[in-house]
Amino acid sequence: MTSLSAPSAPARRPARSPRRAVGSATAVALTCLLAASLSPVTRADAAPAEPGTRTATTTLGGAAPQAAAAPAAEICDIYCDARDPGAATGDRIPVSTTIYGRTIQLHVSDPDVMGWGSLDNGQPGDEVWLDRSFDGGRTWSSGSRLGGTTVPGGSTGWRTQMYNVDDWNNLGVGALRACGKAGDRAEIACTGWARNDRNAGSRSTEAATALMMLWDRNTGLFETNGWWTGANALTAVIDNARISGMGSYRYAITQTYDKNVNAREGQFRNEYLDDTGWWGLAWIAAYDLTGDSRYLSTARADADHMRAYWTDKCGGGVQWNTGIAYKNAITNELYIQLNAALHNRIPGDTTYLQRAQQGWDWFRASGMINSDNLINDGLNDSCVNNGQPTWTYNQGVILGALAELHRATGDAGLLSTARALADASTSSTYLNPGGVLREVNEGDDCDSDGASFKGAYVRGLGKLNVALGDRPYSGYLDRQADAAYTNDRDSLGMYGPHWNGPRVPVTAGHGCQHGALDLFNAAQAS
Repeated sequence: MTSLSAPSAPARRPARSPRRAVGSATAVALTCLLAASLSPVTRADAAPAEPGTRTATTTLGGAAPQAAAAPAAEICDIYCDARDPGAATGDRIPVSTTIYGRTIQLHVSDPDVMGWGSLDNGQPGDEVWLDRSFDGGRTWSSGSRLGGTTVPGGSTGWRTQMYNVDDWNNLGVGALRACGKAGDRAEIACTGWARNDRNAGSRSTEAATALMMLWDRNTGLFETNGWWTGANALTAVIDNARISGMGSYRYAITQTYDKNVNAREGQFRNEYLDDTGWWGLAWIAAYDLTGDSRYLSTARADADHMRAYWTDKCGGGVQWNTGIAYKNAITNELYIQLNAALHNRIPGDTTYLQRAQQGWDWFRASGMINSDNLINDGLNDSCVNNGQPTWTYNQGVILGALAELHRATGDAGLLSTARALADASTSSTYLNPGGVLREVNEGDDCDSDGASFKGAYVRGLGKLNVALGDRPYSGYLDRQADAAYTNDRDSLGMYGPHWNGPRVPVTAGHGCQHGALDLFNAAQAS
């Protein structure tokens, strides 16, 4: 992960891989499933479909111009696609829109895990259909014009058949929207995207389900295939399974591991030592949830890789990159937490505990903690605080690290120090304008490094809060969660970069979504 303002102009890492669209299943389910499962069985991955198009028109309500798409493969869940809405056992209308006096609505039958579209106040020849997406509304080639139909003569309204939201046969976590147009006009309008309430019964599980819409079934990573941000997104999903008890997406752990364990330098190691630390902590979380020893072994390999780049420059510490001697905060905070976590999970260990304690002793004396008890980015070439921004993740990861180290040692002073740091960051008006956390120089994007920082902050704060008997930061976490849910959520449970608003459209990236999930996980755990 790049340090956003690294000193001495260190080399920037290679450009990220381009985003790969995640399509729906191409295989046709031969029979309907008899019942829906909260924790679907993992099946073979589906190949992604290419984005489809409709005939170009002027669009309203967020609809994208497209040409007629090929019919989508039939999907079966509790029932198969194209079921009569008259048989629905529920009818909820989460989103609607209008065009030329027509009302277009998306109906969802939560018990059936299906939805349909309707058009009212129209005239014969008006059209209505559904779009279905398996990547959070980024593309909908697999479901364009599902159930397309026209209002018949003598009627002012009509509806489509019912279609499934998800495709569990192929790990497709889906969403629907209803679209329509006046028969004598070219323009179309579409509702927002929405889904059923399966795997979305709480704020945290809804955010987890929305995040899993961005999981790339081909790569085992997340949309835009970000490397270190993918580690954070997977950690958020794992934490949610543990905290909420919803295990529907545990399959992502195994598939992410199997598809990527031999990537880069193997065992989730690469030239950026902070990236390696993020992945090491992800596999600690996976081990805690599953008990699978190979995840713990990989976390050890990651910690050992980081240790190989502990150098004498500035008196110690792990450098940021294998070829760049810069000593920064995030790399060393992750190093402390990962080594302490390993000690707490390896009976009889002394090596990882010694490394964690040495890491904290060096970090505390390094000067990166400034006079306001906030942590700057790193050290300059003279080995003093470089005065670079106090990114939120630097304030949070150290809290999780000290909580883990306290668990290892029982040293109450570690929690006292962590509380002082947490008090500084939670009360900082610079970091919390209006009482709500905002990243330094926060932009409108969700695919930059910085879009993931707030999630790491609240994850660390949440770990400290649970370690403290009086839970002093529960109110703070609840305030952040309430603000994000009220001001930064769309109809699909997707979140943007600004927890206190304004809500901005998100076109790419999973950083904002995993950050929101981290927030709801921390608030729920508290």
